Amino acid sequence: MKKIEIIIRPEKLDTLKKILAKNDYGGLTVMSAMGCGHQKGFDKPEFQELGLEANLLPKLYVMTVVWDEDLEEIITEIVEKLSTGNVGDGKIFISDIEDVVRIRTGERGEKTL
Repeated sequence: MKKIEIIIRPEKLDTLKKILAKNDYGGLTVMSAMGCGHQKGFDKPEFQELGLEANLLPKLYVMTVVWDEDLEEIITEIVEKLSTGNVGDGKIFISDIEDVVRIRTGERGEKTL
């Protein structure tokens, strides 16, 4: 199992949810976030022209867990459909999941997903 943490533009959430649903993944956690990366928080030249310091931009943090065999297909589709070609499109962080526990029943392992 792999955990994917995806930081995206807020307007891309519906597209991301459709990608995950198409691949039979309905479980996800979404949090509002503020951040900056290489663009230093400037999403549009208008900010700089107006002399505004907008060094944190609104983003969404989405976390889900997928099967190893589905990972590459999902990542490819996310990159293809969420990319605008501009700085600030986001990042995907991938990590291994050692175990998972369903709190309600105490069940562990892959069957909990």
